[in-house]
This record gives sequence, C-alpha cells and structure tokens, in this order.
Amino acid sequence: MTLAPETTGLKVQLLLDGGWFALCDLSALLPGRGVAALLPDGRQAALFQDRSGRLYAVDNRDPFTGAAVLSRGLTGTDRGRPFVASPLLKQRFDLSSGQCLDDETVRVRTYEVRAR
Repeated sequence: MTLAPETTGLKVQLLLDGGWFALCDLSALLPGRGVAALLPDGRQAALFQDRSGRLYAVDNRDPFTGAAVLSRGLTGTDRGRPFVASPLLKQRFDLSSGQCLDDETVRVRTYEVRAR
C-alpha cells in the first residue's frame, strides 16, 4: 500500500511583480530546514519556516560564491534575529531583512511570503 503525503491544503505563496505566486504546499516546509523553489523568471528562492510557524523567503543564491545553496544552510537566531548560514562559507543572512550579519555591505533579496 502507498500512502499519500499529508497536505494541509495551504500553499506557500510569494509576492512577485504585484501578484501572488504559489510555490508549494505548506506541508513541504519543516521547521529549521529550507526548500528551494524555482521562480517564473528562472531565479530561485529559499523558503523557510521557523518553529513558531513564521515563513521567510530569500534569494537562494549565496552572494559570496554565486552558488544557489542558501536553502541548504543552517538556521538559527542571533540576538532574536532569525538567520540562515550559507553551507559554503558560513556567512549568516537575516531571514527578515536579507542583511548579512557578518558583512554589512552585503544583502540578499527577501520576498513577502504567506500561506493561503
């Protein structure tokens, strides 16, 4: 017997160019783990859900290496700020603002995200 994966019916959506774009089921996100999503223009977003259920979305491309790996990074908090650390060079990016916590001159794009 094959069991179907549990779904909530809620879709994770990003605000792109004035419209909401559905990416995946909310059930695909696990707290503390990222998911990469392909956007209509060919870019990638890294999606995260924290343990309280809050959703975050940032550009998946690590600006220090150019590799699309942020969705595979480690998540944590620094003084109450949620971040993802790149799996390559370990720079940390604030999930709310995109600001690099280790180099204030660098930032990744953030997206408005919701589940509906």
